[in-house]
Amino acid sequence: MLDPIIAHLKEIDKMIEQYAPRYPTDKIAKIDLAILRLSIYEIMFEKKNPVKVVIDEAIILSKEFGTEKSYAFINGVLGAVLKNKITG
Repeated sequence: MLDPIIAHLKEIDKMIEQYAPRYPTDKIAKIDLAILRLSIYEIMFEKKNPVKVVIDEAIILSKEFGTEKSYAFINGVLGAVLKNKITG
């Protein structure tokens, strides 16, 4: 599962930097970054699951493993990715 994500890592990180410009990837908590990378990969490249399911799962993971504010940050970034995907 990691190889396809790693193959698109530069594109994924560029999206994270675009939609969270105040948070360079090296400053984002590692678990939040992992959740974002996986979720963006699933939304933009894999496209097997409905986007709503991917975002819901990302929020669940962030609430379980992240900080108190992780879920809001992840939801905001993924919402921006989705909005751009729809309008883009």
